Amino acid sequence: MISLILLIFFAFLISGTPIAFSLVISATIFLYFGTTRPLEAIVQQMFTAADSFPLMAIPFFLLAGELMNVTGITNQLVAFANILIGWIRGGLAQVNILVSMLFAGITGSAIADTAAIGSILIPSMKEEGFDADFSAAITAASSVIGPIIPPSIIMVVYGSTLNISIGAMFAAGILPGILVGLGLMVAAFIVSGKRKYPTHKFDWRPKTIANGLKEAFFALLMPLIILGGILSGVFTATEAGAVAVLYALIVGLFIFRSLKFKDIYTALLRTAITTSTIMLLVSVSNPFGWVLSIQQIPQLVASSLLSISEQPLVILILMNILLLIAGMFIETTANVLILAPILMPIAISVGIDPLHFAMIMIVNLIIGLITPPLGLCLFVAAPIAEITIERLSISILPYLFVEILVLLLITIFPKISLFIPSLLGF
Repeated sequence: MISLILLIFFAFLISGTPIAFSLVISATIFLYFGTTRPLEAIVQQMFTAADSFPLMAIPFFLLAGELMNVTGITNQLVAFANILIGWIRGGLAQVNILVSMLFAGITGSAIADTAAIGSILIPSMKEEGFDADFSAAITAASSVIGPIIPPSIIMVVYGSTLNISIGAMFAAGILPGILVGLGLMVAAFIVSGKRKYPTHKFDWRPKTIANGLKEAFFALLMPLIILGGILSGVFTATEAGAVAVLYALIVGLFIFRSLKFKDIYTALLRTAITTSTIMLLVSVSNPFGWVLSIQQIPQLVASSLLSISEQPLVILILMNILLLIAGMFIETTANVLILAPILMPIAISVGIDPLHFAMIMIVNLIIGLITPPLGLCLFVAAPIAEITIERLSISILPYLFVEILVLLLITIFPKISLFIPSLLGF
C-alpha cells in the first residue's frame, strides 16, 4: 500500500501538480483505501502542524525583508561592500558575494536575495566587462547564503517542526554561512584572474570609509538587533521578527523616507502570498508524514541505512547523497518537512548531535536552489542576465562544487556548526 501511495505522490509531481496538493491527495487516498481511520484526521493533522507559535516568525521576517528592500538598502550595502573589497581581483564579483552575506542578515531568503542583488549587480557587472553567465552564476551561488546566515525562514520551519531551539540554529548557521561566502570568494578570485576581469582602485582615505559606513549603518544595524536580541535572550525568534518589522518601518518612513504607503501595501500582499505558500506546505506535510509513520517508513529507512554501516560519518555521507538528489527535484521547505522527521532520529541513534544534523540538512537542501533541474535561484538569475537556463547551469558548476566542499567540511567537523552555540550556552 505504501509503495502505491509513493507512486501516486511522484506521479502527481511529474504531472506538474503543486507539491502541497500532491502530498495531501496521497495521504487522503491512503486513509480512504488503506485504513479505517476517518478522513477528518487529515484536517486535524493539518491544524496541529499550523498551530505553532514559532511559525509566526515567518510572516514577520518576510515582511521585514520586503520593507527593507523597498527602502533602497541594497544600493547602500553594495556601495559599502565596494569600498571594503571592490579592489580585490574580481571587483564586483567579490562585492556581490559580500552583499549576499550582509543581505542574509535581513531577508533569510535565497530567492529574494537573488532578485534584489541580481537586479542591481548583474547589469553593473556586465557593463564593466564581466560575462553574463559568470555574473548570474556568482549571484545565484552567493544567494544561498541567505537562509544559512540568520535570520532564516527555513530554520524557523525546521526548528518548529523538530522542536529544536531556533536561536541555537541561528547561532549554528553563522560559521557555515561565512565559510560558504569565503569559499565563493576564492573561486571568484581564481576565475576572475583567468578571465582578466576588472577591479576597482581602493580609496584608502578615512573619510571615504567613514562615509560608506555611515550610509550603510542602519542596514548593518538590523541583523545586529535581530541576532543580538535572540542570542542574548531578550526576545524569541517570533518577537525578533516583530521587532524587525518595526525597525524596517521606522527606517523606511522616518530615516530614509523612501517607504511609501503603497509600498507597505505591496509588501504586505507579497508577504501574505509567500507566507500562505509556506504554511500550506507545513500543514499538508504533517498528514503525509503521519501516514509514513503509520507504515513505519522511518524504521524501514533506519534499518536500511544501519544495515550498510553504523559509523556516523558513513551514515551522514549516505544521507548527504540522498538529500542532494532530493534537493534537485523537490522544494527546500517540502524536503525539510518530509525528510527531517525520518532522518533526524536515525542521526541521533548513531550519536550525531541534533543541531549538527540540522545544519547539515539545511545547507545540503539549500544547495538544491542552484542545482538543476529545479534550481529556483537559477530561474530568477537567468532572465536578469538575459541568458538561458542551460548556459547558467553549466556556469554554476564550479561554485556548486565549492558549496558541496563546504558541506563536506561541515559534515566532517561538527565544531563548525556547534562552536558558536556552545559559546552562547545552547
